[in-house]
Amino acid sequence: MSSTAPWWRSAVIYQVYIRSFADANGDGVGDIAGIRSRLPYLKSLGVDAVWINPWYKSPMADHGYDVADYRAIDPVFGTVAEAEQLIAEAHRHGIRVIPDIVPNHTSDQHAWFQAALAAGPGSAERERYVFRPGRGPDGAEPPNDWVSCFGGPAWTRLPDGEWYLHLFAPQQPDLNWQHPDVRAEFESILRFWFSRGVDGFRIDVAHGLVKHPELPDLSPGPEPAVLGPLVSRDSADTGPRQHVDHPHWDRDEVHDIYRAWRRVADEFPGNRSFVAEAWADTPERLAAYVREDGLHTAFNFDFLMSSWNPKDLRAVIDDSLAMLGAVGAPATWVLSNHDVMRHPSRYGRRTVKRWTANEPYRPEGPADPALGTRRARAAALLMLALPGGAYIYQGEELGLPEVEDLPEDVLQDPVWERSGHTDRGRDGCRVPIPWSGTTAPYGFSPEAPSAAPWLPQPATWGRLSVQAQTGDETSMLELYRSALRRRRAHPALGDGTLTWLGAPEGVLAFRRDPGFVCVVNLSAEAYQLPTHTSLLLSSGPVEDGLLAPDHAAWLTV
Repeated sequence: MSSTAPWWRSAVIYQVYIRSFADANGDGVGDIAGIRSRLPYLKSLGVDAVWINPWYKSPMADHGYDVADYRAIDPVFGTVAEAEQLIAEAHRHGIRVIPDIVPNHTSDQHAWFQAALAAGPGSAERERYVFRPGRGPDGAEPPNDWVSCFGGPAWTRLPDGEWYLHLFAPQQPDLNWQHPDVRAEFESILRFWFSRGVDGFRIDVAHGLVKHPELPDLSPGPEPAVLGPLVSRDSADTGPRQHVDHPHWDRDEVHDIYRAWRRVADEFPGNRSFVAEAWADTPERLAAYVREDGLHTAFNFDFLMSSWNPKDLRAVIDDSLAMLGAVGAPATWVLSNHDVMRHPSRYGRRTVKRWTANEPYRPEGPADPALGTRRARAAALLMLALPGGAYIYQGEELGLPEVEDLPEDVLQDPVWERSGHTDRGRDGCRVPIPWSGTTAPYGFSPEAPSAAPWLPQPATWGRLSVQAQTGDETSMLELYRSALRRRRAHPALGDGTLTWLGAPEGVLAFRRDPGFVCVVNLSAEAYQLPTHTSLLLSSGPVEDGLLAPDHAAWLTV
């Protein structure tokens, strides 16, 4: 890749779920000081930037995604001054900083929403949100049949009779993005943080800001989706998918907002950038977010939700590169994040089906940890060899599995309550990560006296800690370090293109110029590697040139 290309076209970005990364003050919750203390680790890992989940002032109904003040840091995490110090120190380590921005909704404790409650029906203050009278003779029925992503109706009625929209929890009222005050306020928020040195933003629910002005019912139209308007596609279906018009997901008008945001980013030096959490039902719809005058990159959820199947993976890779390339945008690749089951546990099921937002992932049968780890190692080499950028979710580089047996009395995700205790939610992928030692809190918090971590850590995680894996060349951590080091050094890797190579069914093989080949064996038989100059890196031992099932290799040719 050209050294003059913007950094975000090939960046490896490390996701910090701040509550679970590192706790400096001993209260059991991660914080900004904890991130600062681990910057040398992130530098040694070899990442280019950190994306930090919301750190703003919040009542924590959804662990920070319910923002009460976008210009203040929540006291549990630190202060604005500490955030500025983190940004400066990260830059000295060569690491960029990308906080979350949450524009679809605020907290119900936000000053605007409190003013709207006080002002009453018909007031100017209520126009900044989505308030409506109810249906039925006495207005006792919700304005429409929309469903919350966390379960239950997407409307809550107030004592004055009006209803307000919340596509997530009732404590997260949706903003009205047709209102000029909302647009002006968020452009001001962007400038506030850009002026303090942040290098970009990850945009939460980027596809959800604009609603159909008539707020029509979903039925008998598109089914409500947990995260977005994705439609089902199995591993054998590689044909085109059709866009389904949806009344509150991925509406065309959202792109006007992001063109304005792009102009704000361009006011500042240093290639400030945005990444969209945008769920779209076709690659073409996703590409619309990253046109030249729009956002810079978007998460590739198709890749994250792919089955462990070569046809499915290849179709997703081809679709992503073609559609994003058509608008001049780089692809991004991601295996796990704070909203989904960690991929070693997904891949540890014998059958790994493709899943969608309409049909969320549900584990089938017990996980095989050894199988999941083998596949996760191979998937890491595949992801880091593909053209574009990549995201690493904290603890992924340690091979952390999903914690599937958290006691019910510790579950905190609002999904648990909203689903009537039928969906355990996302806490299992958010357990604080292990740094050192053989017992909890594994270096996550300082030595006693300290509060227990906000979610309990498994008794077996000592062997997965950073300390335990460092220097062990067979560990997941050292595999990631080696892969990131080679990725940074090799001229073929990062942004660019790929060429598929001939390979038997069940094997993915592609070349990247100059002189690099990646091979992933998803078949049940060992595969003879093609002629090569040297073996750069492999996810497991390669004997007599044979790549075992569920393994991957990087070759020089």
